[in-house]
Amino acid sequence: MLDWQDMQIFLEVARHSRLTDAARRLALDHSTLSRRTRRFEQQLNTQLFERSTHGYRLTEAGIRLKAHVEQMALHAEEATDSLANQNLKLEGQVRLGVTEGFGTWVIAPLLTAFAERHPGVTLDLLTLPRMVNLSRHEADLAITVERPSNPALVTSHLCDYRLRLYTSRSYGERHGLPSQLCELSQHRLIGYVDDLIFSDQLNYLDPLLSDDIQLARHAHFAMRSTSVTTQLSATLSGAGLGILPCFMGASHTQLQTLLEEEVDVVRAFWITARQEQRQLSRVRLVWDYLREALALNQAFLMGDHDHLTLPTEEATAGD
Repeated sequence: MLDWQDMQIFLEVARHSRLTDAARRLALDHSTLSRRTRRFEQQLNTQLFERSTHGYRLTEAGIRLKAHVEQMALHAEEATDSLANQNLKLEGQVRLGVTEGFGTWVIAPLLTAFAERHPGVTLDLLTLPRMVNLSRHEADLAITVERPSNPALVTSHLCDYRLRLYTSRSYGERHGLPSQLCELSQHRLIGYVDDLIFSDQLNYLDPLLSDDIQLARHAHFAMRSTSVTTQLSATLSGAGLGILPCFMGASHTQLQTLLEEEVDVVRAFWITARQEQRQLSRVRLVWDYLREALALNQAFLMGDHDHLTLPTEEATAGD
């Protein structure tokens, strides 16, 4: 009889392609994973992976087995989930992928309150300067700046948020401040690295820069970064002018907004999950909690309040 743990190991390696990634997910060391994967193939008398320096690639037999093991894993999760519901106690891991700034400044504080109420649920928060790939099982849930086009995913509008042009008061004292958009050419800017930007939704500056500024834009950027947190730090230190989410900039008294009539950028966040994961109670619990918590904080996200409000027990009692 096959060992269920061996099948779980096979599934993680199949999903992530590299032993190091699968080992991290399973909390096992690399050599143990390699040994057990080979032993599993020997038990089946079938090669499941083609091994190379680039990782583990499934053979045709491995692809067929993966489909069966994924169904077994789903049924096992559903059975566990059903038992947890009967005991009115939710347990297990929920992995949430989210953009770096939103994850750090908004989602992490909100999930701290969630964790207090549901100590049996382990939250893995992936705050990354890129999109999380749900199809590769990198996470159970994802919050994205673009609406996913994959029809296999369940997606819902989560919230809107506003961005404004910020600079530090120290920068203004040293260099003065622009009074209209055309004066941006006279100031140092802070933004994303053009060729590494992972979504057009983050391209805030191009629509604001005139053609003559764009032709020489490299001369007007004091700093560019793939990290919005780094952009915030640079703006706070007086390096230049940066477009930042209000949920990051509003709480810093040393920052001031500029050109509010001309620079008023509104974007949206979307929450999404694979259909089978969305059906799990612990995943639905996080999904519903975030929707209610962010609805409560819409004024903060739009720059009308300067602090985040944590939901009360009463406000989320229906979760």
